Amino acid sequence: MDVQKKTDGSVNIIGEVATDPVASWMIQSAQVASKFTLFTHHAKTFPDLVTALRNSMLRAGVFKDEKTAEEQVVQVLNFDIHLVKDFRGRRYIERVTECIPVEDKNEYTFDHRKEKTLEGKMDKFIDNATVFFTKSTNRELFKHRNVLEYHDGTYILTNPISEHNIKEMRNNMDDSDVAGFDDFLQRNWGIKVTSERDEKEETPTVQANAEPKKRGRKPKNAVQA
Repeated sequence: MDVQKKTDGSVNIIGEVATDPVASWMIQSAQVASKFTLFTHHAKTFPDLVTALRNSMLRAGVFKDEKTAEEQVVQVLNFDIHLVKDFRGRRYIERVTECIPVEDKNEYTFDHRKEKTLEGKMDKFIDNATVFFTKSTNRELFKHRNVLEYHDGTYILTNPISEHNIKEMRNNMDDSDVAGFDDFLQRNWGIKVTSERDEKEETPTVQANAEPKKRGRKPKNAVQA
């Protein structure tokens, strides 16, 4: 793993992340050692997967704070492909879940400067304090939603893929795959992706046959109509 960090690794496949050291290596490889990492885990739900990996990071001593450890886990979990085995022995993909990290936005205001009374300033201060304590105690680090679900023998598309992951997926496809993927997005979710090349083509350009008018005599080699 240390050698691969210094090479151009594309895909890391880690079978069965079941111990704390392996979980730590998986998170580290997904961040710096390859384009993406595949691994298996036996979590029953997506929140359980995040919690299990977070606890492994804490027990391994990589992080001391739960929120920081969970942030690192959420950043590397793009999609969870959950497989199940029913009592008949059938194995199938039950759902595909996308992880969407929640960005920490600055929601504080400076409206207290506009207030003329001390009471008004205290009200604005309490509003900012409420936002601060909410972020400190009940901060939401990620959202998860199912992209694909299995129901009664058929697969149903439920929620569209996020804009960020669509962009990352297209950047790692060749032209034929991009065309097929764009058609898939348009047919199923009505998402029309505009590439940078298309945006450049939409900009107004000067026509090639638009020549400026010149004064004076016609050139000798000009052909009369």
